[in-house]
Amino acid sequence: MSYLDTPHKKKSAVLTTIVMGLILLLIFTFGMTYFDPPKEYGIAVNFGTSDVGSGDTQPTEPLKSASSEEEVVEEVEEQQEVEEVPEEVQETPTETAAEAAPSEKVITQDSEESIKIKKQEEAKRKAEAAEKRIQEAERQKKLEVERVEKQRKAAIAKKKAAEAAKKKKLDAMMGGLNNSDGTATGGEGDDNQAGDKGNANGDPNASGYYGNGGGGSGGNYRLGNRKAVSKPKPTYDCNEQGRVVVSISVDKSGRVISARPGIKGTTNSASCLLQRAKEAALKTRFNSDSKAPTKQVGSIIYNFTLSN
Repeated sequence: MSYLDTPHKKKSAVLTTIVMGLILLLIFTFGMTYFDPPKEYGIAVNFGTSDVGSGDTQPTEPLKSASSEEEVVEEVEEQQEVEEVPEEVQETPTETAAEAAPSEKVITQDSEESIKIKKQEEAKRKAEAAEKRIQEAERQKKLEVERVEKQRKAAIAKKKAAEAAKKKKLDAMMGGLNNSDGTATGGEGDDNQAGDKGNANGDPNASGYYGNGGGGSGGNYRLGNRKAVSKPKPTYDCNEQGRVVVSISVDKSGRVISARPGIKGTTNSASCLLQRAKEAALKTRFNSDSKAPTKQVGSIIYNFTLSN
């Protein structure tokens, strides 16, 4: 297979060869220049073996420093002293030196151990402080509960004491009410004052407190040709008098199934009289009648009087 099968490819190959030749020519002409040895850059530094010095003569070997000479003299003197000391005395420094090395290691270990101990003590101290805060909070809570309970008990005791004092005062008042010579205690009535409400000539079991034993009449029963077979009297415990007319509804068996007091003909519409009339009407029974309506309407008249 030919790569230069067209004129365009041939022209491209020629141009490529020319360009590459020019590039190589430029590289060998301008890019291969170098110095042997290469140029050095920077500041020249004087040769020496120490950080300080003096004089004009440049030595070629390292100088012995004054400190080195002194150390040599000291070493020679120490050796002479050691030679003069007996063998027993010589062993002591050796042992001491041998013991000194481990002692430094022990000190290091103690330091690390002491840091660890300090951390443990710090953690323990923080835990104890937290525990103390919790205990203090619980103690304060317990004190608050005890304080509330104490206040509650004090309030109850105060209330009981007030009730006892009131009862004692009431008993004292009833014991000498109206300069009575009686010895009985207690009281009875529907008022908020101490005493035995009623009449000296009255009935202890009666519910009324007014007059000499007033009450309601047997009543006037109106229900066509049917008759009342049970006529309970109304309870009389009101300080009122007058006539109350009650509208009633009666079934075939004679039972009053509804009662509405205060209709036309009533002369006193006091709620106490109306209620007592209604109660008595609902307890009333008429004779049964199979031919009567399912709901027969009639009336009952009650007269309430106060006796003197």
